[in-house]
Amino acid sequence: MLQTGIRLTNAVQRRRGTPARQQRKAFRKLVGKARHTDFGRTYGFEDLLNEAEFGKDRAFYETYRQRVPIHDYNKMFDGWWHRSLAGEKDVTWPGKVKYFALSSGTSEAASKYIPVTKAMRKAIQRTGVRQILTLGTYRDLPPTLYEKGCLMLGGSTNLNRSGSHLEGDLSGITASKMPVWFERFYKPGRQIAQERDWALKLDEITEKAADWDIGYVVGVPAWIQLLMEKIIARYNVKTIHDIWPNLRVFCHGGVSFEPYRAGFEKLLAHPLIYIETYLASEGFIAYQTHPGAHGMKLVLNNGLFFEFIPFNERNFSPDGDLVDNPEAMMIDEVEEGKEYALLLSTCSGAWRYLIGDTIRFVDKAESEIVITGRTKHFLSLCGEHLSVDNMNKALESVADELGISIREFTVAGVTHDTLFAHHWFIGTDDAADPTDLRNRIDVKLKELNDDYAVERQHALKEITVTVLPVATFYDWMKARGKLGGQNKFPRVLKKGLISEWENFLKNA
Repeated sequence: MLQTGIRLTNAVQRRRGTPARQQRKAFRKLVGKARHTDFGRTYGFEDLLNEAEFGKDRAFYETYRQRVPIHDYNKMFDGWWHRSLAGEKDVTWPGKVKYFALSSGTSEAASKYIPVTKAMRKAIQRTGVRQILTLGTYRDLPPTLYEKGCLMLGGSTNLNRSGSHLEGDLSGITASKMPVWFERFYKPGRQIAQERDWALKLDEITEKAADWDIGYVVGVPAWIQLLMEKIIARYNVKTIHDIWPNLRVFCHGGVSFEPYRAGFEKLLAHPLIYIETYLASEGFIAYQTHPGAHGMKLVLNNGLFFEFIPFNERNFSPDGDLVDNPEAMMIDEVEEGKEYALLLSTCSGAWRYLIGDTIRFVDKAESEIVITGRTKHFLSLCGEHLSVDNMNKALESVADELGISIREFTVAGVTHDTLFAHHWFIGTDDAADPTDLRNRIDVKLKELNDDYAVERQHALKEITVTVLPVATFYDWMKARGKLGGQNKFPRVLKKGLISEWENFLKNA
């Protein structure tokens, strides 16, 4: 049955046409649905729909780009979404919004309220099913695997009611509305999934772990690793496979897996298949479709319309703020190897929305991308243009050289006399010499980034490393109310977060 599903999926994929055609069709559906909303009437979606259906190939996009302004979260919320949150209907998407995902990304302290419409929940489910079907391309998976349990470690399904809507972590929202057919496979089950106390939830899962036959785990790498360590310690076994012998697949997202890989694989008796996903509060953006893929395939035909802004000095300030009138393009205009900031228009009523992530195309023909960081999470104090992707690769290499596990890290850009410096905070429970780490990281970054190498000879005068226990990072997240679920530690600390982090370390 699964193989039949795979063949049907591949046949449909072949009929979908070019990426640009898929995106034009997605655009028509979005503006067609939203044309009678307040947003749609304000920006003339009826005309846009006609142009997308009957106009020349690119005319609709040129009109859309000229007519509809780019929105960051504050502009979208203050201008529109606050009305949806108050219970008003037909604001940026038809009907009332019953669910809002609470998200603060990895930097802001205050929660963002991202609308999750019925159309978006269905779109996320459809993409999730598509990803499950791709498992048929992994030939060494036994047929019995599809009968095993799937542990999804996410936020509480016991959502908060506020007025006419429910709010919570996106993973909690999607788990609370999962298809009936999936419930027999779903772990930790409805009762434990409702638990809001993250530490208690991990304890409850640990106590039940030996009763489950898990084939798949899904979640953020840091929390999955922490859970597996707890289970191994609780049952006094050597690896997680002593408890879950049929575990074969880890589906992860949110952050790069590479910094966690070495420590993660110490917990295994045999290798897992790793499948990367790109599921944000704003939508299911991309997923890995086949073994050996260099990136994740963008979801071009399921409720999302993409635009791409070259992530360079012409379009962004040194602090990562978007300039006025930036260059934006459709998928057929992008180039491999270049970084872009993502704009999304979605079936949750986001329009030309700057999600804050940066990506790079690794295969334009297949629309495959990798996440390189955040528009705000890069360091360019003096022109070093250091991305999170650079940081991840450097630390992965250094960890391999030293045979240690670096599970968390963050870096702050600071002043050094009249010039600049980087202060790294490295989270590892292995023995590590800060000076050795500092020298090795510096060398690797010079190899990865020419701008960094140049600035190390000029304005970037010092690199400092502080080694901390991994628990320190999680304690800070707990203190900020960001423990568990889809929350991740920020890889770059800027502005107020630097002093907040330093004060926490002083008082820890």
